[in-house]
Amino acid sequence: MANVTNTKALTLEGVKAVGAAAEAEAAKNGWKVAIAVVDAGGYPLYLARMDGAPVASFKGAQAKAWTAATFGRPTKMLDDGIAAGRTQMLAFPDMLPIEGGVPVVIDGQTIGAIGVGGATAAQDGQIAQAGVAALGR
Repeated sequence: MANVTNTKALTLEGVKAVGAAAEAEAAKNGWKVAIAVVDAGGYPLYLARMDGAPVASFKGAQAKAWTAATFGRPTKMLDDGIAAGRTQMLAFPDMLPIEGGVPVVIDGQTIGAIGVGGATAAQDGQIAQAGVAALGR
């Protein structure tokens, strides 16, 4: 059918693999974080807060995941754009342009994202990348 697309989606098994890989990366480095995985619309599929992670870290993880999914790009790119003076991006409600959100892209299509909060922005980004990399294994 010409009016229908072939859309991919994260499975529960895939979401758990992303979350587990991210958690393993955080634990390996001794970082206490929250991890959120969302679908393409930014709706939660997985949320975990490691023991000892800041209580509010789950909000940051969710916001970074939503931002990465709905903008279709890593939150670090948005962070860098704002640092370079593109402050008009801050007009978007609910976005969190801080490193730690990474979209899940399959065949050029954003099908979800992972967000991590609770460590430094660079550490959150490293953990999120480890989670996305699990889908390729």
